[in-house]
Amino acid sequence: MLELEGVYAGYKDLRVLWGISLRVGEGELVALVGPNGAGKTTTLRIISGLLKPTAGSVRFYGCSLDREPPHRIVEMGISQVPEGGRIFTGMSVEENLELGAFTARARREKEQRMKWVYQLFPRLEERKNQRAGTLSGGERQMLAIGRALMAQPRLLLLDEPSFGLAPILVEQMFEMIQEINQQDVAVLLVEQNVRAALELAQRAYVIENGRIVGEGSGDALLSFESVRSAYLG
Repeated sequence: MLELEGVYAGYKDLRVLWGISLRVGEGELVALVGPNGAGKTTTLRIISGLLKPTAGSVRFYGCSLDREPPHRIVEMGISQVPEGGRIFTGMSVEENLELGAFTARARREKEQRMKWVYQLFPRLEERKNQRAGTLSGGERQMLAIGRALMAQPRLLLLDEPSFGLAPILVEQMFEMIQEINQQDVAVLLVEQNVRAALELAQRAYVIENGRIVGEGSGDALLSFESVRSAYLG
């Protein structure tokens, strides 16, 4: 489905990624974990077209994404939820969701998709006419994910979805992510909550200093002493 092969990338003179390779299969839930500054968000920006690689390749169902603009990548079936969600606070909940259905295919099935998002996140339907800026942190994250789902992605990129949430909401958020994945949406999850991410993921990659230093099933990585000592305490 998604393949990154030998990708190098950075910002001006600052190299961030050093030849990383990873893949996400059809319907998989894959985690990318590592410390702050390791290159996790940069990897997602490469996939979504917000940053171009200086070397290597990014392919989605065999099609190169290396030079595609972000809107075209969304049309191809990849949606990203950035850290913090970045919703439009002056607009209503439903208006935010409608903005997610901007591709031709998504517009045709907007009403059906909206019903599905409201089934996933009943709280959003309760607040559909409410200004998004008045939502709680957890509700804002739900809205950001719901807006991304309105584009009918085959692959959902999630950047720190649990950031800033209370512990009870973190548990609910991971349950929602699992439910989304069970609806045939592949997920690439970037997450600082390493234990929760590895328990949820079918496969995972560990990134440090812009390089992939470990990969395997979530359960296998949880048992690695190097992972446990570095990330789980």
